[in-house]
Amino acid sequence: MQNDLIHDWNIFTGAEIAANRRVALNDETLRDGLQNPSVHDPSIAEKIEILHLMESLGIDTVNIGLPGAGPRAYADTEALAREIVSAKMKIRPNAAARTHQKDIKPIIEISEKVGRPIEAATFLGSSPIRRLVEDWTVDHLQRTTEVAVKFAVDAGLSVMYVTEDTMRTDPATIATLYSSAIRAGARAAVLCDTVGHATPAGAFNLVKFVIDEVIKPSGEKIRVDWHGHNDRGLAIANSLAAVAAGADQVHAAALALGERVGNTPMELMLVNLKLFGLIDHDLSQLKKYSEAVSRATHTPIPPNYPVVGRDAFRTATGVHAAAIVKAYKKGDRELANAIYSGVPSHLFGLEQIIEIGPLSGRSNVIYWLEKRKIPATDRLVDRLFAAAKQTDRVMTDPEILELVRASN
Repeated sequence: MQNDLIHDWNIFTGAEIAANRRVALNDETLRDGLQNPSVHDPSIAEKIEILHLMESLGIDTVNIGLPGAGPRAYADTEALAREIVSAKMKIRPNAAARTHQKDIKPIIEISEKVGRPIEAATFLGSSPIRRLVEDWTVDHLQRTTEVAVKFAVDAGLSVMYVTEDTMRTDPATIATLYSSAIRAGARAAVLCDTVGHATPAGAFNLVKFVIDEVIKPSGEKIRVDWHGHNDRGLAIANSLAAVAAGADQVHAAALALGERVGNTPMELMLVNLKLFGLIDHDLSQLKKYSEAVSRATHTPIPPNYPVVGRDAFRTATGVHAAAIVKAYKKGDRELANAIYSGVPSHLFGLEQIIEIGPLSGRSNVIYWLEKRKIPATDRLVDRLFAAAKQTDRVMTDPEILELVRASN
């Protein structure tokens, strides 16, 4: 859309976040996403379908499971790793493990079996409240960290070191644990808002602290990841704030699946990063990806869900529809997508949809007919318009077509 047609109050924030950087994405749908209490664990065929859709969206890395959790988790993790290898995918696999050798060994085994490096996402709790409940000391956590990370690195794995509940952990403990992990060979630091406590200011402050007080003093090239949850409904805002503070990669899951109310929603992170100019991926398969996860996990997509929900680019309101129709008549798809939408539907393989209902105007009826190459005679338009005013909802296509047939 031409800049002179839209004054963008977001421009400062966008420039601040962009800073000529590339932001990577790690998809947690097939691991953390499946910890959501209401979801069904998909079949391996469904997981492989979802994996290919991740690849089509240009997602950088994927958590393919926690193989130490049991035989099925191990088998599915191995199958997904083999699919990445056999299909020559660009997406890079990682797998979760507690900071225990028995959790790390399955990742080593699978990596050796399939002949592909798998990054180990080794995690442990760190916050004072967790330490109190578990009777842990910081010294114990530090020793556990050093042993686990060194074990994985010595086996040839790349390690991302994860502390649970980083967002509620004191600075001294954060500095101690991440510094120890880096010295032991970890090359990625994952900062977690495990219980959805963060605000955007908090996410920014935490990432900035770790970069300034841990990463830079280490002298090593360390990737910084943000893993956020959505308990306060702030997951996307927090993830963008983490990026603004310097995070290199954001973790997210399709449809915000995950523990309790879930993670940062992947499809909406892709949308926002695309609109900020931080990624230039082809996102035409975004709705297909979301719908595949919805089917496989038995998770309905609410009609009003942004971008991929049924109503995201759908209107039956007369004033709105009239403006969209006028824009289309100017032959300008971008104009039609911008006049009553903050998200250009064509960037995501979608289009504006105009329906007929009780709040519709004659322009809705005319557009609906013309879209289907049905002559919009005055008699037919009058009949459909009158019928719409008698309903208490948007009319379905079969209902409208029946009225069209009855008018012939």
